[in-house]
Amino acid sequence: MAFVRVCALSELEADTPKRVEVDGTPVSVVRTEGEVFAINDICSHANVSLSEGEVEDCAIECWLHGSSFDLRTGKPSGLPATRPVPVYPVKIEGDDVLVSVTQES
Repeated sequence: MAFVRVCALSELEADTPKRVEVDGTPVSVVRTEGEVFAINDICSHANVSLSEGEVEDCAIECWLHGSSFDLRTGKPSGLPATRPVPVYPVKIEGDDVLVSVTQES
């Protein structure tokens, strides 16, 4: 699993998503509840950026139709979305936030 530095931990404001790209994949990085999460930045219901939505209770809300996705699992918590979005492993090394979007074989 290849981890890529996406930002500094100090750049992440609590409950404010940050859009980054990892190997061509759009990713929303979120610092909330004392942890950092990485979730695919594209809503599974509508092709819009999740990083433009709000974060609450360890979930990110799609700004367009209001579907929320659990930051830990990617599962939607309500309609209209029915499909989960991918989540990615995160490592913190010092002030560096690293994310891996590669799948283990």
